[in-house]
Amino acid sequence: MIDRLAGAVRNVPDHPEPGISFKDITPLLADSRLVRYAVDELVGPWREAGITKVVGIESRGFILGAMIAEELGAGFVPVRKEGKLPYTAIRETYELEYGTDTIEMHIDAMDASDIVLIHDDVLATGGTAAATERLVEFAGASVAGFSFLIEIGALDGRSALRGHAPVHILLTL
Repeated sequence: MIDRLAGAVRNVPDHPEPGISFKDITPLLADSRLVRYAVDELVGPWREAGITKVVGIESRGFILGAMIAEELGAGFVPVRKEGKLPYTAIRETYELEYGTDTIEMHIDAMDASDIVLIHDDVLATGGTAAATERLVEFAGASVAGFSFLIEIGALDGRSALRGHAPVHILLTL
């Protein structure tokens, strides 16, 4: 099944900029059996971790992240690009493969009692996930770990993470 999952990820060259190879998960999302398999595998390591919130990173992290939260009986918190949230937000700026970006999270999305799983579809350079980790910690919550559908191994995104929280990845491409 893991080979079918990997085969459903489409490479889109030169998107969003020349030299970037975008990992398109929409073919995978179109197959309900692959989605169910991915969610089951992504949830597995966290079932007994006491997760109270799953943070999904905009935008593709919302899709499986919300499903993971539901499976864990946890709340879902969206982390969005700057200016997209309607309420008071905290923000973090970080480096991308091709520039900088800023993400935000509602200031009241979590507190010190929360145990958080951070989810995104792809771990590339790790900048977005590391910035999300800083937002969660600023809010006072603890990061239990990270969940990614895909890791682009050659970009070594894990090195951008602080290393104190486990990282679970389904596919390394």
